Amino acid sequence: MSEIGTRRARPQECGEIARLHRAVRAVCLPYLPDLHTVADDLRYFSEHVFREDEVWVATEGEAVVGYCAFRPGWLDHLYVRPECHGRGAGTALLDLAKRRNAELQLWTFQRNDRARRFYERNGFVLMELTDGAGNEEREPDARYLWKEATE
Repeated sequence: MSEIGTRRARPQECGEIARLHRAVRAVCLPYLPDLHTVADDLRYFSEHVFREDEVWVATEGEAVVGYCAFRPGWLDHLYVRPECHGRGAGTALLDLAKRRNAELQLWTFQRNDRARRFYERNGFVLMELTDGAGNEEREPDARYLWKEATE
């Protein structure tokens, strides 16, 4: 097992990251409906995520094991391969996003207990619970907020 590193995602990695996103959701969030094709995912990542967000990857050696995508004030995505959970990739990506933002908000699904515990351990505070009417999966979700400590 190599040390976890982080770096800015390369544009040519868009497809790999879209596939990682789909694979992690299938394993970790099996209750979500599969609303998009692989081609839809690739289009979404190339036309939206890579254009609107900063996208960073976590690596072990040469392998991409996770990614995060954020924009000012919002963490839009943070996914780590399930076989790599607990090795520090998620924390490294989250810490990077926090260093680049004075505050971050995010949405996660209410049933995603692992993610909710992770964010709460990392200083995020629950701000809102919804019935899911505002997301395409129609799955109840939770909005979290983190603010940089001020003196």
